[in-house]
Amino acid sequence: MNRRQRVAGGARRGYYAGSLVAAAAAGRKEWLMTVASLLARKGVKVVTIQPEHQIRQALALLAEHNIGALVVVDPGARPIGILSERDIVRAAVRDERGVFDHPVSALMTRNVIVGVPQDDLTSVGYTMTEKRIRHLPVVEQGRLVGIISIGDVVKAQRDQYQGEVDTLQFQLIAEQDKPAARAG
Repeated sequence: MNRRQRVAGGARRGYYAGSLVAAAAAGRKEWLMTVASLLARKGVKVVTIQPEHQIRQALALLAEHNIGALVVVDPGARPIGILSERDIVRAAVRDERGVFDHPVSALMTRNVIVGVPQDDLTSVGYTMTEKRIRHLPVVEQGRLVGIISIGDVVKAQRDQYQGEVDTLQFQLIAEQDKPAARAG
């Protein structure tokens, strides 16, 4: 499987599969679910913030939208960082009184690992788990087109596996209902 490295801003770090791939499974071809198919189901809305905004504003957005992370964007709406609840909590432990007045740029993670719509969810899930990433901005041609969470990936994989189980159960029941072939 072709693996590429992508980080917002052009630096190179995380690992992701490159495109919709056909995997051989038990002698048959099986299409893997991609980030694009996940975004088509969940939607492409991304809540963003500018790096010069204060943490107080970031917290208000997180609470208003009931989300765990904000993508930090430059004036061209390109991702330059990510700010999570965890980033804010860790900073609050160090400076509980002053944290709210810090700019987002002071706390955001700068080397953001991003995905592309063609990435397969198996590879994305593996990388998110190994790198301990909870939120993955999705970019296409440098433009932010969505965001997925590890929960989104797990749910999509669970749904896919449940579909496979249902299909196998249907096939097994259909096979059991066939009349036995008579020997002549």
